[in-house]
Amino acid sequence: MAAPDAIVIGAGPNGLAAAIVLARAGRKVVVYEAQDTIGGGCRSDSLTLPGFVHDVCSAVHPMGVASPFFRTLPLSDHGLAWVEPPAMLAHPFDGDVRAAIIERSLPQTALGLDIDDRAYGRLIGRVADAWPSLEDAVLAPPGIPRHPFAVARFGLTALQSAERLASRCFSGERARALFGGIAAHGMLPLNQVPSGAIGLVLAALAHTAGWLIPRGGAQKLADALASYLRSLGGEVLTSAAVNGIEELPPAKAILCDLSPRPFLRIAHRVVPDWFKRKLERYRYGMGAYKVDWALDGEIPWRDKSVARAGTVHLGGTLQEIAASETDAWSGHASKRPFVLLVQPTMFDHTRAPQGKHTLWTYCHVPNGSTADMLPRIESQIERFAPGFRERVLARHVMTPADLERRNPNLAGGDLAMGVTDLRQMIARPTWRWYRTPRRGLYICSASTPPGVGVHGMCGYFAAQCALRDVLS
Repeated sequence: MAAPDAIVIGAGPNGLAAAIVLARAGRKVVVYEAQDTIGGGCRSDSLTLPGFVHDVCSAVHPMGVASPFFRTLPLSDHGLAWVEPPAMLAHPFDGDVRAAIIERSLPQTALGLDIDDRAYGRLIGRVADAWPSLEDAVLAPPGIPRHPFAVARFGLTALQSAERLASRCFSGERARALFGGIAAHGMLPLNQVPSGAIGLVLAALAHTAGWLIPRGGAQKLADALASYLRSLGGEVLTSAAVNGIEELPPAKAILCDLSPRPFLRIAHRVVPDWFKRKLERYRYGMGAYKVDWALDGEIPWRDKSVARAGTVHLGGTLQEIAASETDAWSGHASKRPFVLLVQPTMFDHTRAPQGKHTLWTYCHVPNGSTADMLPRIESQIERFAPGFRERVLARHVMTPADLERRNPNLAGGDLAMGVTDLRQMIARPTWRWYRTPRRGLYICSASTPPGVGVHGMCGYFAAQCALRDVLS
C-alpha cells in the first residue's frame, strides 16, 4: 500500500467527515478506529435483548439533516434514510394540563400554545425564517459572517440566558417549560449565556430540518459516511488503536477526532509543554447517565398525544428543569432530574421485534458522578406514564464512567466534549482551534468549532486547514 497523504484518528462523524473532504480533494486517506466498529458517538448496538437495536450515544439528528457539508454527500446512495415522526417533540405536564407539542409546522405549533401562540411564532419564527442566512455562522468557527445583519439580529435576542428569554417572551408555563427543555440540551445551567441561543437554534431546527432519526439506528449515518469514503478510495481500519502519534506511519497530515484528554494521551510526546498546559485547562462539563430499555409494548402516556413525538422532555415546569440542570452543574445529583427521552420504534419498526419497543433516555449528572439515577429516571417516566415499569423487559445502564470507557472522548460522561459557554465556544479547545504547534497535526473533534452535534463540520473545517497548510 502506498503511504497515505493523511491519517485520521477516530471514525466518528467528524473524523469521517474530515477523511471525506481530503479524499474528495484527491488525497489518499486512512482512518484508524480503536473500537471494532465505527461511529464514535453515532453507534447502535443490541444493548438489552437480541433483536432490539439501541443507539449507544446520539439518537436524534437535527444537525445531521441541517449540516451544510452532509447535504453535499450522496448518503442516501449509501444506505441512509431519515424517519420523520408525526411530531418533533412533546413536553408533558402533571395532571390534566395538555402536553406542549412541537410540530414540523411552526404555525400549528404556535396554535397549540394558547396565549403564547403569537410570542412563539415571533421568537422562533424569526430564527427559522433566517436560518439559511444563519447556518454559516452557527455551524462554523467564529469569524466575519456572510450575512452580518441577520447574525446581528439573532445575537440581540440570543445572547441571554434561556430562563430570562423564556420568562420575558412567554406568559404561560407551557411555552416557558417547552423552551427550557430545548435549551437544556446545551448541558449548561439555564441561567447562563448562551443557553438562550442553544434553545433558539434547536427550536428553529425542529421547523426547518426537523428532529429526525436515521432508519435502523444512528449507526446507519456512520455506516453511510464510511461507505462513501471507501467509494472515494479511502480506507477505514477498525480495532486499530493508536498509542502514540510517533508510532504512526509517515503522513503529511494527521487529524485527530479526539477531545483534549485522549488527544494528550497519544500526542504528549510531540507537542510542547505550553500547549499541553492549555489543553489540560480545557473544561469538561456535566456528565450523562444513560438508560436504554427493551419494552413489551408502547409507553402508556397519560396524555396520548405524547406518543406522536420522537423526542419527549420529562421535567415539568421551567423552574424544575432549571433546578435539575443547576444541580448537575454544581456537583449534585438531582432528585427530580430532567430526562431526555426518545421512542424510536414508534416510527421505525426495524429496531425491535413486532409489537415490542426500544426506549432511549438520559439525564444530566455531575461530571464523573457515581450516583445511581435509574430509580429517579424511572420515577420521572412513571410520573407521566403510569404503569411504565410493567412494560419493561430489560434495562441497560451506562454511567458517566461507562460512557467514557466506550468512547474516551466523553471525559467524565460529557456528551458535549467540553463546556459550551461563550469562552469555550470561541476558544475551543484553544485559540488555535483545529491547529496544534506541530505542523501537520490537527484536532477535528466536537471539542473544536462549531462544537457538539452530529454535523461533521468540525472535521470539515479541520480538513480544510490541512489542505491549505500541508496538502496543497
